[in-house]
Amino acid sequence: MEEIDLKDLWFFFKKKIGLIFIITAIIGIIGCFSMFFKKPMYKSYTTVLLGSSDSTDVSFNKNLINTYAEIAKSAKVLNQVIEQLDLDLSYGSLSSHVSVSASTDTEIITIVAVDSNPELAMSVANATAEVFSREVVSLYNVGNISILDAASKSNIPYNINIKKQIIIYIFIGLVLSFAIIFTLFYLDRTVKSVEQLEQKVKIPILGSVQDMSTKKGGKKNAK
Repeated sequence: MEEIDLKDLWFFFKKKIGLIFIITAIIGIIGCFSMFFKKPMYKSYTTVLLGSSDSTDVSFNKNLINTYAEIAKSAKVLNQVIEQLDLDLSYGSLSSHVSVSASTDTEIITIVAVDSNPELAMSVANATAEVFSREVVSLYNVGNISILDAASKSNIPYNINIKKQIIIYIFIGLVLSFAIIFTLFYLDRTVKSVEQLEQKVKIPILGSVQDMSTKKGGKKNAK
């Protein structure tokens, strides 16, 4: 593998600084335009508290918290949500828009609904919490099931972050431009110094002539 002179590489990058800006700007512009085609999605969440005044029931609820989370996403619950909200969705479709998580060492589960319609996301989250609360009481005969925080409408899409996206695309542009310029440098076989010429011809160079077209202080070209 041919050795790379870091000094020559640095001067090559300096000469190509304009190309770096152009490539980075193009990638950044493409990234900005791509965001206009990205469908905004909104997220709403509600929390349900499985409370109990009995210490035995508290321990029982904690042990069943993951089971409760599965019940909240079950067909038994979500089909009722579809009927209640009169949704034109199948259970599978609605299930892909709903996620349920259990808070560690607590009796709280969080129900999250995602949709392109922020009002629908809020309605699905609240309806799921309500139906789930009824079903848990029916299945386990437990009391004190309450909605801790009702879902609210979100006006900001969670999947679009303009500042973050711009930074990411600028970084991609810089990486790509540096890779392109490094490749151009590596494939460039022109002689850039006396030392390189000596290595190629395998004979000592006795002298060199300054290229009068270069600026004062510029590098000498081998002649």
